[in-house]
Amino acid sequence: MFKTRKYKIIKTFNFNLFPSPADNIYKGNKAGLWFFIAFVCLMTWRSILHTFFEKYGVHEIANFIVLSGEPDPMPLVYLFFSLMGYAQLIFCGVCWVVIFRYKSLIPLMFIFWLIEWGGRQIIYPLLGKSLHDSGVYTSGITPGAEGAPYVTILLIIFLVLSMREKS
Repeated sequence: MFKTRKYKIIKTFNFNLFPSPADNIYKGNKAGLWFFIAFVCLMTWRSILHTFFEKYGVHEIANFIVLSGEPDPMPLVYLFFSLMGYAQLIFCGVCWVVIFRYKSLIPLMFIFWLIEWGGRQIIYPLLGKSLHDSGVYTSGITPGAEGAPYVTILLIIFLVLSMREKS
């Protein structure tokens, strides 16, 4: 009985977040699909920079200053940036599999991206982990911190578009 009621509520709003079965049939708005592909391209490029060009990503893009000390702390900082980029690259790989094989899961992938980007402006500041505000470790704001509110809004808009089935 509960499943039937839940199903009716979802179908009333004509949204499809958890398709059954997961297939390659995308039922949402085409703008949602094309935005998702463009967004995953951008995130894949970001991940490659973080993984393989961590010194450039840390200093030139993220505006982190070079730390000094004995022993030199920067190799460890570069390693953590590279590992973060590698984790992002793995998630982007999952998104590419969804794009090419399981398009019906695109709304769910939007939810995961929304958790990542929304967390930057909600969770980290609440935990006091917002490094760019202090100016101690950075010479400017990072693109991710600066763009997070806009990206979050775009992800919400295109999540809704991707869940709306054509009538």
